[in-house]
Amino acid sequence: MMRGGFASLHPSVSFAYYAGVLLLCMLLLHPVLLAVASVLLAVLLALLGGWRRLARQLPGMLAVPLAVTLMNPLFSHRGRHILFYLFDQPITLEAILYGATMGLSLLAILLAFASYQQVVTTDRFLYLFGAAAPRLALLTLMTVRFVPLFRRRLHEITAVQKQKGISVSEGVLRKRMKDGMLLLRVLLTWSLEEALQTADSMKARGYGSSRRSSYTIYRMDGRDRLILTLLAGLAAATGICRAMGLGVLTVYPRLEPITLSVADGACLGAFTCFLIIPIILEGGDKLAWQFSPPTM
Repeated sequence: MMRGGFASLHPSVSFAYYAGVLLLCMLLLHPVLLAVASVLLAVLLALLGGWRRLARQLPGMLAVPLAVTLMNPLFSHRGRHILFYLFDQPITLEAILYGATMGLSLLAILLAFASYQQVVTTDRFLYLFGAAAPRLALLTLMTVRFVPLFRRRLHEITAVQKQKGISVSEGVLRKRMKDGMLLLRVLLTWSLEEALQTADSMKARGYGSSRRSSYTIYRMDGRDRLILTLLAGLAAATGICRAMGLGVLTVYPRLEPITLSVADGACLGAFTCFLIIPIILEGGDKLAWQFSPPTM
């Protein structure tokens, strides 16, 4: 099924956007900028996969920054502003704020990867890297594919074996451990058998014996070039701001005010414009579809 909006752009444009998001979210270590990025990336994920899907994924993602925020003050006691003592160890405002900043950075990256899976599909990834490194691209896709494949197969094996009384949720601990090892053995046997069949099939078809030819449906048009130019310009402007020392909150050795200066506001504006481009494309496509007159 063909999709419009951001997902209809050329694969190189989509990949460039997510590469820029990943890089900027690691460079701009300011809680305000990262909070804005997390909200915008969550909106993009909701537009791509639906608000219900976002509601299912968001609690697990929020656990990561929360854990980092809570754990950092337990291991780092640097800072002048001591809030209280926990087991005779000082809990400082600087440690909490630094942990929250790192957590927001991780949250933004997780949200970006979640929407990345909706846009840069396997065929788009192969189109981007299949010509330059076909074996590496194929190996990467097969490796990423193993995680959801193993989960799905383990669910099927568990449902079948449960009819025979084999379950990891019932019985004493020794029985559950034994049943768990049996389920893992069946899963690995199944996966290795299919891997051998796949290797034999690829060898029989002559994979890797000569240069691979392919047909592609992707063509970069004027809209793709325009959006790619906008993304590159906004990313460059944000990078220049970062090189000038903007977009970063200094926590150690002395805590700076969390409020944004005028120059930091300019950095936030360029970063926000970079992040909001796919939201405008995806939201505009959905509005056009929603209010388009019915065809007879």
